[in-house]
Amino acid sequence: MKITLLVVGKTEDKYLVEGIEKYLSRLKHYIGFNLVVIPELKNTKNLTEAQQKSKEAELILKQVSNLDSVILLDEKGKKYTSVSFSNYLNKQMIGSVQHLVFMIGGPYGFDESIYRRANGSMSLSDMTFSHQMVRLFFVEQLYRAFSILKGEPYHHE
Repeated sequence: MKITLLVVGKTEDKYLVEGIEKYLSRLKHYIGFNLVVIPELKNTKNLTEAQQKSKEAELILKQVSNLDSVILLDEKGKKYTSVSFSNYLNKQMIGSVQHLVFMIGGPYGFDESIYRRANGSMSLSDMTFSHQMVRLFFVEQLYRAFSILKGEPYHHE
């Protein structure tokens, strides 16, 4: 199985970039992982929120195939503990999922077409985080999940 994290817009804050890179380098020891950045839309002043989400959706959907299993990181999604998330990933691997694509939308979230395409959604917290910070939180949790599966001492119960 390989995993892709698909995000809208580049990560701007240096401290977030450094943190993400730290966990990306650790993840490569466990699984094929790819971070795909959809460029942020230009000239959005005259676009409504819905129009912006629709245009982002067109770009996002070009990045996924019909065979991909797509999971949205969404505040209304299913909540996992770190251990239950690691169990979820293990079931996906055992279940012969070839490509698991996690998506983080832009500042306004996802267009309805993305919700229709998704195979599921998950939430990292009841709190709201910036779409920039969620990237770091997610790659850390992904790394944590694989360290749990391998029985390594990173995670403490």
